[in-house]
Amino acid sequence: MRSNDRVIAGVCGGLAEYFDFDPVLVRVAYAFLTVCTAFSGLLLYIVLWIVMPEKRF
Repeated sequence: MRSNDRVIAGVCGGLAEYFDFDPVLVRVAYAFLTVCTAFSGLLLYIVLWIVMPEKRF
């Protein structure tokens, strides 16, 4: 689920909550992998933004 601890859409924050990681580490790892893979991570982020449901309270 996408997190309310969001910078853009809450995808990295949601993944961090699900796997019980620090959101900052997930964001840094995502940024690093996106740059190293010729920005294909941007497409993955958009797909996850569409597919992942929002967190409901």
